[in-house]
Amino acid sequence: MPRFFVPHECIQGHSAIIKGQEALHIYKVLRLKQGEQIWIFDGTGIDYRCEIQNIQRENVVVRILDRFNSCAEPPINITLFQSLPKFDKMDLIIQKSTELGVTGIVPIITERTVVNIQEERIQSRLKRWRRIALEACKQCNRSVIPHIHDILPFKESLKLIKSFQLSLIPWEEENERGLKEVLKPLENGIKDICFLIGPEGGFTQEEINAARRRGGISVSLGPRILRTETAGMVLLSILMYELGDLGG
Repeated sequence: MPRFFVPHECIQGHSAIIKGQEALHIYKVLRLKQGEQIWIFDGTGIDYRCEIQNIQRENVVVRILDRFNSCAEPPINITLFQSLPKFDKMDLIIQKSTELGVTGIVPIITERTVVNIQEERIQSRLKRWRRIALEACKQCNRSVIPHIHDILPFKESLKLIKSFQLSLIPWEEENERGLKEVLKPLENGIKDICFLIGPEGGFTQEEINAARRRGGISVSLGPRILRTETAGMVLLSILMYELGDLGG
């Protein structure tokens, strides 16, 4: 059964109105009919089973038959601080991180970041990334859309990590502390985690020191150097397996 996103304000009582591109997709692409059933979600963790009552090109009215708390959301909140990578790698990172259960993504600019997004293109890029997160939610049955934060300089982003119970920094020059060592003693009480992924050239020593002063813990992910688009997904998968719901 197809799923569609409907903002919470468009859901009133036992009915909802689907607008814009979602309505057009129902009308023109899927060609659904009155009486057929669909799923909708509002981005807050609620799923609704609905029946189509009226279809127009720009508006689809549905009747809500049932509503459920989503069973696809992980029991922990994980935020990825991702240094802006080259080319369109950020698209892939957002898509796959959403599928794996990330709660939020903060794009950051570090000393070795080579991407230079012109000021007039930042909002369009953010809009694209947020759309990718939404589409990934629809594909993987999630009902909470990860928050894609505005782009921040590295120093500004460090102000945010203080609110997390655990802040990890995978670093290729970390030789004394592995990820397994950090995760092994953790109890189930850890619910809010963030981790910082460096750019293609890695974090500088000064950036690592600054993150440590804010409570960040540098860890090794093993003997091989991972690409920036790989490292985040590897760490997110491990965290979801060890502390979340990946693997059942």
